Amino acid sequence: MKSSRFAAFAAAALVCPGLVLVGSPASANPAAGAPGTHNAITDVPGIQVGQVQSDTAPYLTGTSVVYMPQMSVASVDQRGGAPATKETDLLSPLNSNPGVNAIQLGGSSMYGLSATNGIIRWLEDRGEGVRVGAGGVAPIVPAADIFDLGRGGDPKARTSAEWGYLAAQATSDGPVRQGGVGGGTGARGGGMRGGVGTASVHLGDGIYVGAMVIVNPAGSPVDPADCTLYGVKYGIGDEFAGYKAPKKKECNPPTPPAAAAEQPANTTIAVVATNAPLEKAAAQRMSGNAHDGMARAISPIHTLGDGDTVFAVSTGKGEALQINDPADSRQLNAIFNAGASTLARAIAKAVLSSESIGNTTSYCDRYPSACKGMKQLKQWRTQGNAPDVTPETFAAASQALAQTPVPAPAGADNGKDKPKPKAAPAGNTTQQESQNGMVLASGNTGGPSVPTGVTTGLLAAAILGVGLLGMHLRGRRRTPSAPLS
Repeated sequence: MKSSRFAAFAAAALVCPGLVLVGSPASANPAAGAPGTHNAITDVPGIQVGQVQSDTAPYLTGTSVVYMPQMSVASVDQRGGAPATKETDLLSPLNSNPGVNAIQLGGSSMYGLSATNGIIRWLEDRGEGVRVGAGGVAPIVPAADIFDLGRGGDPKARTSAEWGYLAAQATSDGPVRQGGVGGGTGARGGGMRGGVGTASVHLGDGIYVGAMVIVNPAGSPVDPADCTLYGVKYGIGDEFAGYKAPKKKECNPPTPPAAAAEQPANTTIAVVATNAPLEKAAAQRMSGNAHDGMARAISPIHTLGDGDTVFAVSTGKGEALQINDPADSRQLNAIFNAGASTLARAIAKAVLSSESIGNTTSYCDRYPSACKGMKQLKQWRTQGNAPDVTPETFAAASQALAQTPVPAPAGADNGKDKPKPKAAPAGNTTQQESQNGMVLASGNTGGPSVPTGVTTGLLAAAILGVGLLGMHLRGRRRTPSAPLS
């Protein structure tokens, strides 16, 4: 039965935050109540992460992707007053969409939503997505972006489809780099630099809960009473070992932090995930409960200037836990509570991992005594793959996205007994022939171009028609119209 199947992790997740239990997990798993191997969302089986960014002028932005090799149940809860989101309606339990292939957490606000086009193309090339028609797929990639325009980079230096494609290429199930990387490169909050954070917990019996967040709030993750981070109190074991409350002289500087100068457009966005099998409605409930983790680690939260959004993902297979089944309530509450606490921990890790850039100061540079003893910060900031977007990698992604094969018309000769067409000259951005149909290249207007001979004929006919019309009009006497009264 489902109730006995999850008994161990239910007990683990309902304990007080910070207490690590000793359970009887499988040999490959940590003790129940402890973080996973990477202490990252990638500890959840079936979850991978890819990130790219650039902090080379004029850029200060990036893209992060949470990828599920097997389409997974997902839902969303959006509570901020100014979201920049895409494809979130698909995730309602009232709608028929079966799951998602990936979720984007990005920078560049509404402009950065175009980066999902690159993720979608990468998935299409791999044949991943909802099956549509004969051999076609429709990759499902919801997204939420933070507002980072003009926060150190040029407002027009934004992410695009190429960035999404490169982030998808970088996905792995290993460690996740934290701080000012990926979609959190241009993030800031409370007058300090924000960034990417992640955490996980093993609930027992091989069941994990993980979270990944981009911290960019209108509020602050810092308690003004003593300048400590709200989220640190939810740490597990020695997760935040070495952290101390800042010295009083740091906490009360002569000039107060410039939090009041923070622009009104912000957002904290996150994904919480588990490999426990959830129905879609339970996933939506998990995403809603995870907002409690934001409220524990940031104050104020969910303002009219925020676009706070949390996605929830279940990669588990088998009989799904259901919110209207009383036998599942205890297990679901354990998962939901773990999601909220894990997200609060991830927020604290994001802030501690960030580093100062330009005129935006990090928490650890503002309060150096708080972070001085934290040897783990270097690991958080450097582990995991997060390549920079360079002109070379951007050009390679552009080339990969430039051509979309279009099948030949039904019943057409597929080129049997015909010579193969010659390759088009390098740099040609017009229609190119292929053995099996047409190829649309960048520079096209969305469809196959008309052959040159036909174009010339149509142009000549148009010119002749205009001439004849002119002759007709000159030979016709026009009677002036009566004035309007």
